[in-house]
Amino acid sequence: MKRGKVLITDGVHPVLFQGLEQLGFENDYHPNITLEDVHQIIHQYEGIVINSKIIADKTMFDKAQKLIFIARLGSGMEIIDQAYAQFKNIHVINSPEGNRNAVAEHALGMLLSLANNLNQADREVRKMHWDREKNRGFELYGKTIGIIGFGHTGSTFAKRLQGLEMNILAYDKYKTDYTLPFSFVKEAKLEEIKTQADIISFHLPLTNETRHYCNKTFIHECKKGVILINTSRGQVIKTNDLIIALENGKVSGACLDVFENEKTHTFSEQEKEMYQKLYDYDQVILSPHVAGWTHESKYKLSKIILEKLEKALLN
Repeated sequence: MKRGKVLITDGVHPVLFQGLEQLGFENDYHPNITLEDVHQIIHQYEGIVINSKIIADKTMFDKAQKLIFIARLGSGMEIIDQAYAQFKNIHVINSPEGNRNAVAEHALGMLLSLANNLNQADREVRKMHWDREKNRGFELYGKTIGIIGFGHTGSTFAKRLQGLEMNILAYDKYKTDYTLPFSFVKEAKLEEIKTQADIISFHLPLTNETRHYCNKTFIHECKKGVILINTSRGQVIKTNDLIIALENGKVSGACLDVFENEKTHTFSEQEKEMYQKLYDYDQVILSPHVAGWTHESKYKLSKIILEKLEKALLN
């Protein structure tokens, strides 16, 4: 059964091409396409698969006269106007299940690297500099960690922490009794996490409510020397406020996979100065928004999109 054409705007696993063809779609694969080019050709397609570079707003949907579905690789839905998509009878799919384990393992890896000074020690050893005392780390055993946002990635992160015998607190504003399947996790109030947690990890979507969720007021209310982890969305943390907290010791370290501005070629002079300050801290571990992008997750993200699309078409 022929169903029309699907525009694929990012790098995907071949399983997606095969599955779409089996469902009756024709693939148009343009992983380097720009948002402007999508606007020029979107009227030709019944489906579109996107990642973070494509903003699916009212303007795009109004041009997408044939569109019956939009699929988001991963979890972040802030790039899709879901209400308008529903108004236009466009089915919206995402696949947060596909990279939750990748993000959880990455967050744990960053934390272990920070705790054991691995980045700094690696650089020094390569230069024949041997300083064991300077690189003495700390153990995670017995420490208290707070997880803010207990959805796909937050709950999977908790599972990865279980074997470390930490005290795991979780807070999710929009859920209740969510730790029942997790006997090793305590459902906590936000105030408990701020005052008790040695480490806080953010697993939040980007919304008007969560933009700059972690700011100077939030940090001021935290335990002195707290470590912050962010593998969710860069704008969840206000970078300038984090830098000030690193300077005065209120925050003792940070693990960041995401940033307020991830397009380095667009940095203003002020942003260049701000980020250079952040980069200069040895107790800050950085990666280029790659936590959810493993070889395994590339397959799972596509496979889950297919499964959800097939179910939607059957219904």
